[in-house]
Amino acid sequence: MSTTEPLLSSKKEGTNNIYSKRVSIDDALSSYAGEFGRWQLRHFVLVSAAWALEALHTMVIIFADREPAMVCRSPGGCGEDRCAGAAAGWEWADGAASSTVAEWGLVCGDRYKVGLAQAVFFAGCMIGAGVFGHLSDSFLGRKGSLQVVCILNATFGLLTALSPNYWAYATLRLLTGFSTGSVGVLAFVLATEPIGPNRRGAAGMSTFYFFSGGIAALAGLAALFPRSWRALYVVTSLPSLAFVVAVAPFVSESPRWYLVRRRADDALRVVRAIAEANGRSVPEDVTLRLDDEDGDEEGKKGGGYGDDESAAARSSTPSGGSIVDVFRSPTTRVRLMLSVLINLLASVVYYGLSLNVVNLKTNLYVTVVVNSLAEMPAYLLTALLLDSFGRKPLAIGTMLLSGLFCTAGSLIAGAGIMRVVRMACGVVGIFGMAATYNLLFIYTAELFPTVVRNAALGCTAQAAQMGAIVAPLVVVLGERVPFAVFGASGIVGGMLVFYLPETMNKPLYDTMAGLEEGEKRSTLLE
Repeated sequence: MSTTEPLLSSKKEGTNNIYSKRVSIDDALSSYAGEFGRWQLRHFVLVSAAWALEALHTMVIIFADREPAMVCRSPGGCGEDRCAGAAAGWEWADGAASSTVAEWGLVCGDRYKVGLAQAVFFAGCMIGAGVFGHLSDSFLGRKGSLQVVCILNATFGLLTALSPNYWAYATLRLLTGFSTGSVGVLAFVLATEPIGPNRRGAAGMSTFYFFSGGIAALAGLAALFPRSWRALYVVTSLPSLAFVVAVAPFVSESPRWYLVRRRADDALRVVRAIAEANGRSVPEDVTLRLDDEDGDEEGKKGGGYGDDESAAARSSTPSGGSIVDVFRSPTTRVRLMLSVLINLLASVVYYGLSLNVVNLKTNLYVTVVVNSLAEMPAYLLTALLLDSFGRKPLAIGTMLLSGLFCTAGSLIAGAGIMRVVRMACGVVGIFGMAATYNLLFIYTAELFPTVVRNAALGCTAQAAQMGAIVAPLVVVLGERVPFAVFGASGIVGGMLVFYLPETMNKPLYDTMAGLEEGEKRSTLLE
């Protein structure tokens, strides 16, 4: 039997019914299974927990690579040159094993190595996001890819704790970045694809709570191990292994991925499981179709496309897309180029402002917790306004809000009370950009069809990682120049969003052909 036959009919032997109702997954969820019931809630929470894992692996460098306080242990006093270290009587307050900086002396002339380790981590993220984005759209799937990257994260993280020297450490951070860079994208897509169209936006906006929660949890773990950066890497790596063993078995593969891979029976099985858990049912005569297939509600058994040749041609259609397919279509090509630029600019502002917060010179652990909690109101605001104002106006507004306040901050001198005013501008700036960063995940995902969604998201994630690499270089330019750069980036990014289409209440297309046809119909209606 052809693997495409379940797409054509769900008639079973022994029945007299020769017709089946063929619907898209969005229609099946809306009409039969439920858009966001008990099944989707459980699945969403389990999958989104992976965001906390990404936060642990990404932000651990804040504590592992910190420069601890130095104390003078010499009875006769110490010289002013702390670069001389122990030779001048200076010692690390928490011991040489408290951080990589203390253990390998990454100060003064070697301070650049701290930034280098951070840069190569994000470079690894940039590479890995593209690689696993493609693999998750093709044979490996969303769930399989997420399991692989979590195993790699745990492995590389534990090996990092055994680093004999700085260069081994930097290499392992590169490898950790390679597997970490796609965790959030994979978790986002897997968590939101089984959710109905009217609930998908609000659910997608909620994923960043798990990332912020992971940062807050990291601060707590770091406070428990202030004297050993190696122990910190161990305790932040083990949760990834626990996720694979204890959580992944209870997570389902995306029904949309099954469908584009021509595994319609598996896709329908998941939809029926969703309906059963939600206290609903899917009629026996319902089958699933891709959105580029015949839109008629009914199709005859064994001939939904009219003849055997048509069905054979359909079954030979590639079931997994790549970034090349995105560039072949003028519609998705323009969308991808704009999304890449917008995500890069948003990342420069978000990470740049986040790095500026550490200059408050307060307790590091408390500062990280407060910073992570401060982003949560932005996530709540965007979730509440998402379905009222739409993706496009909200993205424009939050980027411009951040850009304008950063620009204002660049015009304020950092002296006296004006220093507080400039800090307030930075707080509003990061509030706006945190909202944008959250919004861009759901917005970008809705711009592309299922067959290339993860490939496109992987590409935009690469752009975001490039922005993360650039951000530290902007911060070192001084006090006011970084604010000017962040302001310009926010304003330009907001203007670029004007050229993207609105996706609110639009279908989540499965194929390139379906998207092109849908856009043509939308243009005609306008």
